[in-house]
Amino acid sequence: MNGLNIFQRLYIAVFKGDAKRKLFSKALSKLPPPELYPKTEADAVHFKHFGLIGDIIYAIPAMKALAGNKKIHLHLQINQDSLYSKGMKHHNQGKILTEKSVEMLAPLLLSQPEFAVCDILTSQKIDYDLDEFRKYPFDYNTNHICRWYFHMYGISADLGKPWLNVEPDNSYKDEIVIARSFRYRAPGISYDFLKQYPNITFVGLKEEYEDMRKAIPDLKHKSVSNFLEFAKIIAGCRFFIGNQSFPFAVAEALKVRRILELCFECPNVIPEGKDAYDFCYQPQFEKIVREMYYR
Repeated sequence: MNGLNIFQRLYIAVFKGDAKRKLFSKALSKLPPPELYPKTEADAVHFKHFGLIGDIIYAIPAMKALAGNKKIHLHLQINQDSLYSKGMKHHNQGKILTEKSVEMLAPLLLSQPEFAVCDILTSQKIDYDLDEFRKYPFDYNTNHICRWYFHMYGISADLGKPWLNVEPDNSYKDEIVIARSFRYRAPGISYDFLKQYPNITFVGLKEEYEDMRKAIPDLKHKSVSNFLEFAKIIAGCRFFIGNQSFPFAVAEALKVRRILELCFECPNVIPEGKDAYDFCYQPQFEKIVREMYYR
């Protein structure tokens, strides 16, 4: 668009916006409305989801709102092909959820009083298909993942309050806990300055840890047997730093002191509530860590 005057640029912007609105309306007209109410009057509400695991965490406020006072039965569809391109690093060998994913996630969800079932989808009845939002022509690189479900079902929840609760592992009370996936990294961000801070533990995949240890040589690594153990570590830490991946979803759900590395190309994670920070520039990152550490 170099060389265009302000009026030409405005025209192009308006035309693009108008074209998007037409495509949005056309796509909506071809879609049947979603199920807005449970299909039965049973004492439990049944949900289906195929991941990603971070998306499942962000779907919990919607599940609670839709279930009301009834128990949540979550049925997870495994072995769906990855949503990521082949060039993007991701575990599970090209699948979104596996049987192992469900084994890891179930202890965390079943520790919550609202959940009665977290299992693999087979032939269970379903009240709400939580993957239906993907059919709708919304820009899913924006907004807040939690609110994708709110838009879908006409519901709301206070996202400034915790929607996960676990017993903190207080052995991590002096630790800065960090996680950084290969996806959703902000350009120009370095973690090297964290070398000056003692007691830093990485939670995440081994290859992610090895990559982060290049910046922080004394970085420790903690592997876990399941995500309940994982959540207890995050709940008990001094504060948490992560990018837009599953570990930050857990930190956000717990409302611990947390710092998010925001990806400007896909800003669909929005920290809400007390002690919640996000950054996409290096000096601000270092300032937030310094003030969080000494307060």
